[in-house]
Amino acid sequence: MNIDLTGARWVKSRHSGNGGNCIEVAPDFPGLVPVRDSKNPTEPALIFPATAFAAFVAKVKSGEFGNV
Repeated sequence: MNIDLTGARWVKSRHSGNGGNCIEVAPDFPGLVPVRDSKNPTEPALIFPATAFAAFVAKVKSGEFGNV
C-alpha cells in the first residue's frame, strides 16, 4: 500500500509519558491508521485497516496481551 504521508499530522497518546517507548498515529486517513515509532519518525510507517487497529487497541485495553 503506497500512501503519501507527507504533511501527515502525527499524534501520540496522552498516556505515553516520556519513556521513549511510544508510537504515533496519523488520524486523518479515513479507513486507515498509519503508525510510526516516535523515536524513529523518518523510518517507514506501518499502515493498518482502521478496524484491525481498533480491535488491537480493544484487546490491549482488555488485558488480552498481558501487562503491556
